[in-house]
Amino acid sequence: MKRLGTVRLVKGGKRYEILVDLDKAWKYRSGEKIDVKEIIEGEFVYYDIRQGLKASESDLKKVFGTDDVYKVAERIIKEGEIQLTADQRRELIEQKKRQIIEFLARNAIDPRTALPHPPKRIELALDQARIGIDPFKPVEEQIDDVIKALQTILPLKMAKAVLGIIIPAKYVGKAYGPISKLGKILKSNYLSDGSWSIEIEIPAGIQENVINQVNSLTKGEGEVRVISKG
Repeated sequence: MKRLGTVRLVKGGKRYEILVDLDKAWKYRSGEKIDVKEIIEGEFVYYDIRQGLKASESDLKKVFGTDDVYKVAERIIKEGEIQLTADQRRELIEQKKRQIIEFLARNAIDPRTALPHPPKRIELALDQARIGIDPFKPVEEQIDDVIKALQTILPLKMAKAVLGIIIPAKYVGKAYGPISKLGKILKSNYLSDGSWSIEIEIPAGIQENVINQVNSLTKGEGEVRVISKG
């Protein structure tokens, strides 16, 4: 469902506002290539959206050097402040929280057992720690602070696993693409019978998923062994 919000920029002593699709606006600000026409709602720049006060062409030219709504909107989205309602902010925080939980479930382990924590356990620890989550900052930029805050409650360690995988020759064509996307391939070669042998580094938390995928792609004929973990 599309979520609309306001982006506001104060410039030249006046306030300029546009109505946007919030998700697309943040993706655009994060560097994703999106046509600004897909981001803004309507073709107007306002002094005050709530009152319906439209900015004059003369002010736009004076402040932005153009009265082209889309060029002005680009500047406002890049430089302005995105205004959110309380409900919108809560929803975005919940989305980011889900992403953090998924990231930790895939990439972290309990150092006592070398096993990943279940997502529900991570969620309960996040709630207990009352960690402040930034709805707009990428997960990777927040994860170190999150882990530090969680470690007093939940033993947590970022971990990788290196797996040795052998795909029988008759399944290589089908399995090559999906397997290659699972992690970082460290070694790759073909055996005398045409089987594909690799060593791949993956987040430790997805080890079971990788094993299941290899079994699915090869009808149980593939081989997976753990080379290292930690």
